[in-house]
Amino acid sequence: MKHRPTARRRNRRGALLALLPVLALGISLLGASSASAHPRHHDHHSDWKPSHGRSHGWHNWYQPPADQALVLQWFDISKTTVSAGGFVEPVTQSRAWAVSWIAAAHAVGDGLSADFQKAAFVTALHDALLAQVPGQQAQLDAAEASSLAAIPNGWQKNLGIAAGQQEAIETLTERDGDGLDNASVDIPWTPPPAAPGVWQPTPPTFGPAVRAGQKDGEAFLLKSNDQFRPGPPPAINSKKFLDALAEVRAVGQDTSAVRTPAQTDTANFIYQDSYALYGQVLRAVLADTDHSLLWDAQAVAAFHVVTIDAQIAIFDAKYTYVFWRPVTAIRTGSVDPDPTWTPLWATPRHPEYPSGHAGYAGAAEGVLTALTGPWAPAPIPVTATTAPGSVHIYTRWSQITQETIDGRVWEGVHYRFSDETAAKVGKQVAAWDLPRLYRLGL
Repeated sequence: MKHRPTARRRNRRGALLALLPVLALGISLLGASSASAHPRHHDHHSDWKPSHGRSHGWHNWYQPPADQALVLQWFDISKTTVSAGGFVEPVTQSRAWAVSWIAAAHAVGDGLSADFQKAAFVTALHDALLAQVPGQQAQLDAAEASSLAAIPNGWQKNLGIAAGQQEAIETLTERDGDGLDNASVDIPWTPPPAAPGVWQPTPPTFGPAVRAGQKDGEAFLLKSNDQFRPGPPPAINSKKFLDALAEVRAVGQDTSAVRTPAQTDTANFIYQDSYALYGQVLRAVLADTDHSLLWDAQAVAAFHVVTIDAQIAIFDAKYTYVFWRPVTAIRTGSVDPDPTWTPLWATPRHPEYPSGHAGYAGAAEGVLTALTGPWAPAPIPVTATTAPGSVHIYTRWSQITQETIDGRVWEGVHYRFSDETAAKVGKQVAAWDLPRLYRLGL
């Protein structure tokens, strides 16, 4: 995995931004601070946290408090824009978020005054999102104009706008050709011949496998995409596999008589896209007002960087082991085959092991724990379009991970060992990435 050298270029630009107000106004350095005065490359990051500006990371001086309404507004704008962007797979959606909020974090970090930071934040997000979703130009332009109009005119605002524009250009350039676009992720792939334990297209559509190219995308911080590849799934004649098969057969069937109403609710709830759930959680974390704008921007960027790396790692394993899904094992396997067995929810069209949802959950738990500790700042209510009327309230990040592990079994789409292994991989990725985020300027 290569790490693109950009800090030196940013440091030079940060120094220039710092000198402009000095030369123009003849004042000491109070506003646009040099990125080189607090360089992004540092070798003392064992426990990453976003910068509050007083005690964390390289930005160890005062940071103005975030304009919470502005942060949440642009979080919601990002969500709307990405949703409209035609990103067909979760990892391509995550990439749009990551690129945009990395640019915003870099831009905010180029200055210290509130006017500079807000202008930089808005401009970087506008420009990065627009470059990726040009069809949203009218909406993005209107939002940018409104946000910038609320910032007093002056040197700090102008410098912030310039920093936002430049950081968006650089971040987009750095990630250009990273293999996380729609076409690169969804490459054609032919499964091996049918055999016990080997993935085959699954009902109801029996469509071709998807996301086969995700394993080859350029990770942000992993040394290699197979760095955390787990060992193989259990042998199909092993007790571990047979026990897991029996569990999912019993509780994951659409007409299961042993799955409880509470388990059905969790299954339905967890079937939603991972970020549909975690986006609500991350927004709730941002709503905690005791943060700087830099903290907020770094937090969102870091969340998506780590979860992207986890998604890549999971799909490296999926397309290495090419293990069969429960519906295939139950319908065609040698253990009491039942050709009519149907899961509660349709099986995703990619190999079984390990679980994508649980891998994402493990990585998300790692980032959220770095942000707030193991507990949510306050109980967080979350909803799901796949479970209308159901509200799950989370107080601990591990609670979501466990629901994901259980829910994917109760949906009938995964064996328990796939979920448990994936959650472990996600946590390993987070543990690796978090202390190395300084390489990305976070």
